[in-house]
Amino acid sequence: MTAFARITLLSMMVLGLSACAVQEYEPERLPPIPPSQPSTKPAPPTVPSKPSTPVKPSKPVPRTSASFAPPPGGNSHWDAKLGVYVLDDQTNTFYRQRTYYRWNNGWSRSISPNGPWEETNINGVPGGLGRKFGQ
Repeated sequence: MTAFARITLLSMMVLGLSACAVQEYEPERLPPIPPSQPSTKPAPPTVPSKPSTPVKPSKPVPRTSASFAPPPGGNSHWDAKLGVYVLDDQTNTFYRQRTYYRWNNGWSRSISPNGPWEETNINGVPGGLGRKFGQ
C-alpha cells in the first residue's frame, strides 16, 4: 500500500469516527407534570390501634449482672430496670457495689444486709431505685 493510500484511509477513519462523536444529544421528552391541586376529599378517620399482646421473653431473666457482682451469701436476682440486685428474702432491700440499700419511707444504706443502717437521700442511691420509689 502506498503512503498516499495509507494517509487517505487513515484520514477517512478519523473523520468517520469524529462524525460519530459529534452527534448532538437530545434528552428524552417527558409530558409535563400537572400542578398539584388541594384535595377536596376529607382525610379518612384515624382508628386507634389495638394494644398488642405482650410478648413473653424467650430467655429467662438473668439472675446476675455482667457489670456488678452479686451480694455475698444472699438469695437475690438482678433487676436491669433498677440497676441493682433485689434481695429475695428482705422486702425493699437492694444491693450494688458492696452497698445495701433499703427503702422504709426513706432511704438508708449499709455495708451489711443486717445493718447498722444510716439514712441517706436520693442522691445516695442508684438512679433506678429513686425512680421506682418516686423520689
